[in-house]
Amino acid sequence: MSDPATYRPATGTIPVEPGVYKFRDPHGRVIYVGKAKSLRSRLNSYFADVASLHPRTRQMVTTAASVEWTVVTTEVEALQLEYNWIKEFDPRFNVRYRDDKTYPMLAVTMNEEYPRLFVYRGPRRKGVRYFGPYAHAWAIRETLDLLLRVFPARTCSTGVFKRHNQIGRPCLLGYIDKCSAPCVGRVSADEHRKTVEDFCDFLSGKTDKLVRQIEKQMQEASDDLDFETAARLRDDVGALRRALEKQAVVLGDGTDADLVAFATDALEAAVQVFHVRGGRVRGQRGWVVEKAGEVIEVDADSTDRSDLPALVEQFLTQFYGEQASLSMQTPGVDDGGANAVPREVLVPVLPANADEVQQWLTRLRGSNVQLRVPQRGDKKALAETVERNAKEALQQHKLKRAGDFTSRSAALQGIQEALDLDSAPLRIECIDISHVQGTDVVASLVVFEDGLPRKSDYRHYAIKEAAGDGHSDDVASIAEVTRRRFLRHSSDAGAGASGGDLAPEAALDPQTGRPRRFAYPPNLFVVDGGAPQVAAAAEVLDELGVTDVAVVGLAKRLEEVWVPGEADPVILPRTSESLYLLQRVRDEAHRFAITFHRSKRSRRMTASALDSVRGLGETRRTALVSHFGSVAKLKQASVAEIIEVPGIGEMTAKAVLVALGGESGSDTPDTVVGDDVTGGNAVDRGRQDTTSTEQGVS
Repeated sequence: MSDPATYRPATGTIPVEPGVYKFRDPHGRVIYVGKAKSLRSRLNSYFADVASLHPRTRQMVTTAASVEWTVVTTEVEALQLEYNWIKEFDPRFNVRYRDDKTYPMLAVTMNEEYPRLFVYRGPRRKGVRYFGPYAHAWAIRETLDLLLRVFPARTCSTGVFKRHNQIGRPCLLGYIDKCSAPCVGRVSADEHRKTVEDFCDFLSGKTDKLVRQIEKQMQEASDDLDFETAARLRDDVGALRRALEKQAVVLGDGTDADLVAFATDALEAAVQVFHVRGGRVRGQRGWVVEKAGEVIEVDADSTDRSDLPALVEQFLTQFYGEQASLSMQTPGVDDGGANAVPREVLVPVLPANADEVQQWLTRLRGSNVQLRVPQRGDKKALAETVERNAKEALQQHKLKRAGDFTSRSAALQGIQEALDLDSAPLRIECIDISHVQGTDVVASLVVFEDGLPRKSDYRHYAIKEAAGDGHSDDVASIAEVTRRRFLRHSSDAGAGASGGDLAPEAALDPQTGRPRRFAYPPNLFVVDGGAPQVAAAAEVLDELGVTDVAVVGLAKRLEEVWVPGEADPVILPRTSESLYLLQRVRDEAHRFAITFHRSKRSRRMTASALDSVRGLGETRRTALVSHFGSVAKLKQASVAEIIEVPGIGEMTAKAVLVALGGESGSDTPDTVVGDDVTGGNAVDRGRQDTTSTEQGVS
């Protein structure tokens, strides 16, 4: 823990102009990014009285070892530069409103010949329209169930679509008229696409026009005495109206706006956003984040000295900057308007530099954006509803993770005291070995920072297999992984094998300018095992001259913590937060290693099965697996489908099916093989599909 006075810049050297500043730790990592109207005033406030700072800010300035700044012309430029640096360096002390990839959305694959509707979680892709996010996946399925009656579009996966195309029979949804069954040619690709486009128009807010159009068709059918068609259209209108009732009009003037609300306490802040399009709530999302405790710069004539204006500013710049960045990275992505910068952004309070933020949002949108606080009427009432949701989210978060920040701090402090470390282990790395009787040996390395997993820094390693029992193999493998990890540290740091501190520029990749992920060592290096494994890792560190990393091992049987050179392990209380954190780190390393091991073993088994096919080389084996996506799908394919792969003949295709345990043989006609695969033993097919799915999930 450093003394801020040791790196405090002289007051006269700090400019008074607006700018953006960065705090770095002793290893050159950027740990905090901020901006200020006056750099001199803001930076001096960090060093004036450290004891009076917010606890998280105090931890930041005592963790840092240097500060640097960049002067800009306007505050709008400062906003943009601050956002870019936060995104690039991912500082651990900045509040991050990350887009929650667990939120379910309704995806429409407009880039396919027959577009598909389905529930989706994950990053957005080019050529796919997204609607949402929704609070629950069942809300999407309920909406789909209502609308499929009116818009009978495809919802099945590619495999199911191809299978029913082969057997010439639609699935259950096709029989009950909730799918137009394009797989069997009931409608053409253009007709199906028109149905999907109408579906997207309905969800985008063009509802009244569509309802009137269907009502007109119903009246025309009634006039023509086609009462059966009229009754069906009447039911369609009823289904649309029920779907509309689930998206009640909240703003009668058809406003497009985002309403933002916060609920805060001393340590955390919950933010909720309602996306209103066409006067209806089209999506909702929320976050709970730890407050950065930034030093607040308030004008002398201001009476509001809370941190809410700063939170509003941070959220607006990060959230809408992320959406603009997403649009530039994936052109052609259409999310139904839920994530674009709207015409209005309604917030509980205006940030201190509201005019600059509004200019920045206008630049992102390309047209005028209003940033304001609702004062009366429907918008004020909806803002209060959003605020109640934020308070409820914060309360639920506290119930689920009561004192999370405090417990993680206590866990890190407990580990420091139990292992007699110089400082709390803010960065913990753990390795684990996975193999089956010495074959397919792999290792994983997981990283925890501030007691939370940092998955972007996870790594896995393929280990050279050596003869011997599993115990000695584990020890040798741990030594190999430790050596490879810290040789990488020495290489990235540019400091040889000394393990010493590096200059800030040494932590950056000269080609990309981005921070090297392993240019700095962990505070604590954990191995999965007991005394032999710990001794092997410690010996490698001694050999490389790394002296500032503590090494321990966590044995599974009694959860003992082994320290190098100690005859007896350290016993942590079973109910302690410290032991719980070490167990989480160890179990995460084990999970990550098992996942990689299974994928490697699966590839090896695949290769060995196809190796037995005479005349099938590595290039054509790769082409086969790439074409079908997996060996399970290749096993289900017919000879006619396999010979579609370039370079594969009929005899080779039959030999492939025989090698994989398929039902084809040299004396079996192609048509029989196709029938067996697509319409044969459903139990076997189900078992194969299940196996494939389990491997994918793992």
